[in-house]
Amino acid sequence: MTIHRPIIEILRHGTPGDRLQVKGWVRTKRSLKEFSFVEVNDGSSLSGLQVVFSADLPDYEPLSKQLTTGTAVEFKGELVASQGKNQRVELRAATVKIWGTADTETYPLQKKRHSFEFLRTIGHLRGRTNTIGAVMRVRNACATAIHQFFQERGFLWIHTPVVTASDCEGAGELFTVTNLDLENPPRTPEQNIDFSQDFFGRRAYLTVSGQLEAEIMATAFSNVYTFGPTFRAENSNTSRHLAEFWMVEPEMAFCNLQGDMDLAEAFLKHIFAYVCDRCPEDMQFFQDRIDGTVLATAEQIIHQEFARLTYTEAIALLEKSNRSFEFPVAWGLDLQSEHERYLAEDYCQRPVIVSDYPAEIKAFYMRLNDDGKTVAAMDVLAPKIGEIIGGSQREERLEGLEERITAQGLELDAYWWYLDLRRFGTVPHAGFGLGFERLVQFMTGMENIRDVIPFPRSPGNAEF
Repeated sequence: MTIHRPIIEILRHGTPGDRLQVKGWVRTKRSLKEFSFVEVNDGSSLSGLQVVFSADLPDYEPLSKQLTTGTAVEFKGELVASQGKNQRVELRAATVKIWGTADTETYPLQKKRHSFEFLRTIGHLRGRTNTIGAVMRVRNACATAIHQFFQERGFLWIHTPVVTASDCEGAGELFTVTNLDLENPPRTPEQNIDFSQDFFGRRAYLTVSGQLEAEIMATAFSNVYTFGPTFRAENSNTSRHLAEFWMVEPEMAFCNLQGDMDLAEAFLKHIFAYVCDRCPEDMQFFQDRIDGTVLATAEQIIHQEFARLTYTEAIALLEKSNRSFEFPVAWGLDLQSEHERYLAEDYCQRPVIVSDYPAEIKAFYMRLNDDGKTVAAMDVLAPKIGEIIGGSQREERLEGLEERITAQGLELDAYWWYLDLRRFGTVPHAGFGLGFERLVQFMTGMENIRDVIPFPRSPGNAEF
């Protein structure tokens, strides 16, 4: 009986004598007078499977000519021990079926190196390259590890709304969602756009975070997490920013800042260990081709305890560093990427969790500390990338939360339901947010965040 198996299974566990069917796309082909050697890849692994078929097959010559790079093909045959180097087995094909040809004159992915900038212009094909293929498999493993981590700890996965009326961060960098006639929108007597006549009866946005909704669910289910798309209308054309990206946001009732930091550290350790175990070939590829520190960084994350500093201690260390930073260092100013990387790479030489930031530079929902100046916030800073996780203990006291909302110029009425959580059975709770693409970028060593998501969205770019 001939069975179909993914190439990754064949390479790892295939046994000579197995009768197999293989489907995929041609990477390379080498033809001799009596044999053709084809490397076929189905996306399941970095390496392809070598398939050999002989001139004894019917239509050998026309078939061999059609098997160009990019051609979709199906082989049936017997697995045999390979005579070549760096491969354990190969398929001796008895039948060849071509599903779709690829013209060598127009197919843009020939056997040569292509720049990542070029590959972004052919997003519909770039998944067939070694690098992007490896990225997507690691991305998949990261997502699986995230769900495994929380599910094993009894967390409930919740789906928070993509369309919302709340600005969680208070930063104003939101995409408006509207069904109004943009050529002739309704107006108020003051000539402002009348969003009361819009689809939702008010102004609505694409979400920047599911945190506030996660807090709702945590007050009913104790431990929850979100994992979904978020959006920022931030006009940043950098290698670190996307307009659409995925966020992971756990929220825990009966939890303080210490518990929040402990969970964040265990979370990162679990993901890195899982990916290194499940995607060893892909991680080795990134080590060899992209960033020679990838595996050492992973080992450090998995096996070393994270350092911990308060914001005040971090500022003192930066001031004593004798480094010439581009951005100023002073108590009350936010840490910039260069400061974060100094702390993680040079001073601590490992990931570091910085806590207790000035209240003035943090969001309204963070719990005010007893000193009246700082909040129970924390950031996990990693070598090479800076902040990778941001979180806090939330302000569970009604009066304090009202003061913080008002102080940041936000309307109390817009957060009536959020304040209700403090009126009815309030409880200390905490959580954090992880930018999923930032995690994949950090893990793989990829320089540009647009190369770790299948279809990047950035200013001026919404292709595919």
